[in-house]
Amino acid sequence: MLNYNEVRPGKIIIMDGEPYLCIDNGVMQKQMRRPVNQTKLKHLIKGNTVEKAFQQSDKVEEADIGKKDLKYLYTNRGESWFCDAANPADRMTLPQEVVKDLISYVKTNEVVEGVTFNDVVISIKVPIKVTLKVVEAPPNVRGDTAQGGSKQVKTETGFMVSTPLFVEEGDVIVVNTETGDYVERVKKF
Repeated sequence: MLNYNEVRPGKIIIMDGEPYLCIDNGVMQKQMRRPVNQTKLKHLIKGNTVEKAFQQSDKVEEADIGKKDLKYLYTNRGESWFCDAANPADRMTLPQEVVKDLISYVKTNEVVEGVTFNDVVISIKVPIKVTLKVVEAPPNVRGDTAQGGSKQVKTETGFMVSTPLFVEEGDVIVVNTETGDYVERVKKF
């Protein structure tokens, strides 16, 4: 159990039976009153943010969050299929709400980290930067470089990203998964 002032950014707590991540907090004390820990909490399953004030007498339960290696298989009809990295026979499906847009950065048969709460996968984690192969790129047009032009290319996972004009089909590029932006070209085939 955590005291009211131990709920700090990075701590994962259980509130109303659901896991919440503390994003921000501030312990304040007004004149002649007891101190209060004003927090901003993010729901780990739904993704919404709530504000909660913890009083000095409050005790909060810390969530037991686990990790599990998952191997991505495929996506069909809004459901993404995974299997346990150690046991391919143990398959599971995760709805679009759980995998969000992160699935567009994951290649088939790639291992990602699944975040579990009560042995149920609640989200996946992907690296901050991933390398993807360009499968479709429009041709360059002479004279497009006056303003340092860019173009939309399609990667092997189906993700569309805006890149500089010199990126061509068959190139391997690095993409930032937090922003969805092009970072660099790794190599040219």
